[in-house]
Amino acid sequence: MVTDHTDKNGNSKILQKCSLPLTGVRCVSKIITDLCVFEVDRKNGGITLTELAEGVTAEDVRSKTDATFDVAKKLGSYK
Repeated sequence: MVTDHTDKNGNSKILQKCSLPLTGVRCVSKIITDLCVFEVDRKNGGITLTELAEGVTAEDVRSKTDATFDVAKKLGSYK
């Protein structure tokens, strides 16, 4: 899944719980946004922050993300 991290109003698109009808369950394994990359644990649920866009911190991502997530021990980066 590739998306902007927030909607046009600044609300997180990475939600703890979806309020819309689901078209697929546990079918996404990676979420790539303009801020970061999350690996999705399709078996057990949950997401892990694995990469940050250049100039973005884990705190920036946390402040703009509704869902709870773990942070990988070693974070990669991208431009």
